[in-house]
Amino acid sequence: MDIPSAWDSWVGEALARLESLKVLRSLRPICLRKQSTQLLVENHKQYAPNLENDVADDEEFEVFDELRPWDRSSVEVEIGEPTFNKWMHDIPSPGDEIVHSPFISKDPQSHHQQLKKLILFSGNDYLGLSSHPTIGRAAAKVFWMIFPSAALEHGMGPRGSALICGYTNYHSQLESCLADLKKKEDCLLCPTGFAANMALMTAIGSIGSLLTENSIPSKDEKIAIFSDALNHASIIDGIRLAERQKCVKVFIYRHCDVSHLNTLLSRCRMQRKVVVTDSLFSMDGDYAPMVELANLRKKHGFLLVIDDAHGSFVCGKNGGGVAEEFNCEREVDLCIGTFSKAAGCHGGFIACSKRWKLLIQSRGRSFIFSTAAPVPVVAAVHGELCPIVELTAVKVAKRETWRRRAIWNRVKDFRALTGIPVTSPIISLIVGSEEKALQASRHLLKSGFHVTAIRPPTVPPNSCRLRVALSAAHTREDLEKLTAELSQCINFQDTGIYCSNGYARL
Repeated sequence: MDIPSAWDSWVGEALARLESLKVLRSLRPICLRKQSTQLLVENHKQYAPNLENDVADDEEFEVFDELRPWDRSSVEVEIGEPTFNKWMHDIPSPGDEIVHSPFISKDPQSHHQQLKKLILFSGNDYLGLSSHPTIGRAAAKVFWMIFPSAALEHGMGPRGSALICGYTNYHSQLESCLADLKKKEDCLLCPTGFAANMALMTAIGSIGSLLTENSIPSKDEKIAIFSDALNHASIIDGIRLAERQKCVKVFIYRHCDVSHLNTLLSRCRMQRKVVVTDSLFSMDGDYAPMVELANLRKKHGFLLVIDDAHGSFVCGKNGGGVAEEFNCEREVDLCIGTFSKAAGCHGGFIACSKRWKLLIQSRGRSFIFSTAAPVPVVAAVHGELCPIVELTAVKVAKRETWRRRAIWNRVKDFRALTGIPVTSPIISLIVGSEEKALQASRHLLKSGFHVTAIRPPTVPPNSCRLRVALSAAHTREDLEKLTAELSQCINFQDTGIYCSNGYARL
């Protein structure tokens, strides 16, 4: 057997094993309407000249005071019949059915017959900013100004990593804005939120080796990292990479259990301690005990790191995140965030001090060896400096305060309609077995709702769940329809279905 054939065979066996373990996953492609693209092409000349006045001048910055028709694009999606059928029968797919099917037809009637409309309750676009026209015009100007002629002069993307030649004045401008939002001295942009956590954890781990003359530090010279049991995979992988430096010792404390964390901290004789936690847990929808952690920080003198991916721009009066919501921003030493959730864009960041920024950009491997965020995405050049697309999103998120009020109203609506004491836009309905979760997801799919069943290895066995994510673009009517269908799967009135964290069980 030649080498390619051998590897094909081994990969096939590995896939068969994954399928037997029921952890073979599928892509579920969402269809984008062709006419939307055509509309952009027809109007981009109009968008580009107007953008400078929209976003460069604070007086002309275009914001809105209520839900508008375009906001619904962030929660109204379509999928093709082949995708729908594969989803219904849980058939693994690499997403290629969207290529081989004539989804986009010139005949409007044919188009609607081939696509199934869904209300999205599985996304992370909490504020509905992904379809905001001001942000869209920022992006339109970026590409319009670069594609025709400036591409020859400025290029389509960064010229290298941030440490070589990929870091620009636009990157710096966005970092300054984020530092202000997070009440930190500085900020470091990263390719993604995942990369940000990886970079920070490896930088923390490097301190042990940098501060000792030996290649491997002694036990007391190592870094003690205390990590919540349900932290995001990016934190876990970052810690694992730091462990390979043999400079850290890891302690896992029970989820949001401050008493257990206090015990572990009290028993630890290592001087350099770090506590890292999600601020708002993506699969559970609960908050880290921020006030208690702040008090423990004063008691034990540890470095407090939070991953605020799901809290940034959503929580707090100014959208500063969970730390702002609980009035403990000063007690948080480093804050990781992302644009891929409430900001409706792409990329990650670490809000920190200037000293920490220098360390991370010097020792954070996922930052050092990644290409900087693409120039066309971050900024455009047209005579004067043009605002950053992500920066535009940050400004809109901060100024359109009604969006934060709207999403918290939807949280209240869900609580009132179901009696489930939810406290965040992430609602985790634990159903137990994988088959029950899939049945519930299929029922909702038939009813026109995109709610994904979350299964191992994302969550522990027998804790499969429906993850419902709310958005400011959802309406009360959306919630009424969704909960009516959920009631076919969940008995909201049965108080026995609630566990200590307020989850509902089938």
